[in-house]
Amino acid sequence: MKDLKNYIEQNKDRFLEELFSLIRIPSISSKTENKADMVRCAERWKELILAAGADKAEVMPTDGNPVVYGEKMINPNAPTVLVYGHYDVMPVDPEELWHTKPFEPVIKDGKIWARGADDDKGQSFMHAKAFEYLVKTGQLTCNVKFMLEGEEEIGSTSLYGFCEKHKELLKSDIILVSDTSMIATDTPSITVGLRGLTYLEVEVKGPNADLHSGIFGGAVANPINILCQMIASLTDERNRITIPGFYDDVLVVSDEERALMAQAPFNLEDYKKSLDIEEVHGEEGYTTIERTGIRPTLDVCGIWGGYTGEGSKTVLPSEAHAKVSMRLVPNQNSQKIAELFQKHFEAMAPKCVKVKVTPCHGGEAYVSPIDMPAYKAAEKAYETTFGKRPIPTRSGGSIPIIAGFEKILGVKSILMGFGLGSDAIHSPNENYKLEHFFKGIETIPYFYKFYGEMMNL
Repeated sequence: MKDLKNYIEQNKDRFLEELFSLIRIPSISSKTENKADMVRCAERWKELILAAGADKAEVMPTDGNPVVYGEKMINPNAPTVLVYGHYDVMPVDPEELWHTKPFEPVIKDGKIWARGADDDKGQSFMHAKAFEYLVKTGQLTCNVKFMLEGEEEIGSTSLYGFCEKHKELLKSDIILVSDTSMIATDTPSITVGLRGLTYLEVEVKGPNADLHSGIFGGAVANPINILCQMIASLTDERNRITIPGFYDDVLVVSDEERALMAQAPFNLEDYKKSLDIEEVHGEEGYTTIERTGIRPTLDVCGIWGGYTGEGSKTVLPSEAHAKVSMRLVPNQNSQKIAELFQKHFEAMAPKCVKVKVTPCHGGEAYVSPIDMPAYKAAEKAYETTFGKRPIPTRSGGSIPIIAGFEKILGVKSILMGFGLGSDAIHSPNENYKLEHFFKGIETIPYFYKFYGEMMNL
């Protein structure tokens, strides 16, 4: 693959413009007004997969947003790699905090600035271009299938049924994913663990209408006050979650593995400085890396109620709402956790308010073995292009469908991420380093080379 770097250099402007054509489509899966954009983005992905060298590609219906499927089958006896990614993105709110227009990509300071630049249009698109290189240079040694979905950011709800329905179509030896991060630009890593997720909404209702806070304040419960008290009680002084039974199934990581995790390069002072915080915060007895990798968490992702417009309005609101996310670890079940939360939250509510808990979506944690051929191939690929062996890490994030793939399709996944923790995914000013985008396109072909060699022994 001596010509790989030259191929990337000669085509880099085209690569970027093709990626930008995806980014410019506001494929926000959580908003109904963007439904047509989901279809447009899927159709654009289909065009790009075909142009890259797939023998066929189609936009396939699901109960929700469509799935883009494409394939190139070179030999029935060759190993088959299923490339998974998602074309939906998170909302851009609050838009006023963006320095650029979220869906008009800008290159500045060596980075692409836009929603989806990293998560996951930029990272998924690397696979299309790596595949293109292998096809056009006649070096593809594996069968390749693509599956791009449009609901990852809302729990991949429809993809589970799609996989059940199309097991034969999706048959493969390994699932290849780039939707995670590396430790640092000069420190490649392979994500071997993902946390699970339970996401739900809570509603606290008080009086049947907003009331005057002077006339009724002190006599009628304020739902916002009650909600804040209830949320505050969900963790104790050690920052442990107080829901009965929450920790019952948590997989306790051995001291030996914790010692290995501690070897990963991590500078706490640099971490705090990058986030502009004086101190970190989390469960007592665990390091920052452990808190985000091997321990479960509970966070309020949004809270609202009452008057939030300009100026003042002395109102005692009739209701308050919050969105709650719980990241889970191996052995915890997302549905069980949702039921435990609901039971606890309803039981702790005072009689002066009514409480409603609505589960939204969730998924299970995932752990990838480091002794399987796909891991070894990914390890050699990173070592070839970065000049050093990647470190196995556990991510604090969740990709719920990854555990679903193993359960439904019986196939493991390898997570070759090229993002950084500083890429501001899900936040204003999401960005992706050009260096990482092109390094991904350079590294992925080596995965196919080494995986094909190992599987054909």
